[in-house]
Amino acid sequence: MLHKTQGIALKTTNYADNSIVVHIFTETFGMQSYLINGARKPKARISANLFQPLHLLDLVVYYKETNGLQRIKEVRPRPVLKEIPMDITKGSIALFLNEILYKVLRHQSPDAFLFNFIQQSIIWLDETDQRLANFHLIFLIKLSRFLGFLPLHHHNQKYPYFNLLEGVFGSSLPAHGHVLHEPHTSIFLQLLQVHFEESYRIKMNKDDRKYLVEKVLEFYRLHTENFGQVNSLYILEEIFN
Repeated sequence: MLHKTQGIALKTTNYADNSIVVHIFTETFGMQSYLINGARKPKARISANLFQPLHLLDLVVYYKETNGLQRIKEVRPRPVLKEIPMDITKGSIALFLNEILYKVLRHQSPDAFLFNFIQQSIIWLDETDQRLANFHLIFLIKLSRFLGFLPLHHHNQKYPYFNLLEGVFGSSLPAHGHVLHEPHTSIFLQLLQVHFEESYRIKMNKDDRKYLVEKVLEFYRLHTENFGQVNSLYILEEIFN
């Protein structure tokens, strides 16, 4: 049975001769794997190039609940990303976020709000001309809301510690080492409260940014099963070094 849906390309794996399996987070079916025969051939009907990291797609797909591998009848980019494929900074951010999204969405069921957040974030990244050094941090913090572990804070109170294990700000140092201290607690709180358009206003040096990225990844690791290491982190560090 044919269905129309939107999708976000996350991972492509070579399969047999000239074919691929592409993992796409779809609006209608959640995370799905699609077998595309001949996608790596020069004149492929559906080219592997359509499924670059975080590319947004309009899809017509076959869907059978019992199938592990589904099929695609038609696909086209919507919208066509203009800067992410060409700009080294935006492309590096996309690779980093793509790797994390694949880790956290591997078993994700349909969620229209989550899909829309990711889609609109990608479009904003592609179109913006603002400085982007804090974008990935804000994206990951906002994404945690949809994954069920958004940091909890009281708007009228300020605490010196953030407990990564419990996901809460507090006035006392927890017994474990999964914690943020000042000044990083305050910077983290600012990141939690701003929109992408305001991200450039948060001032931090490269060492603080590197440390906070590592702590946010630790936060994800504590709350996501089999999260593992993020291999593309070093690329991001080179870009913002």
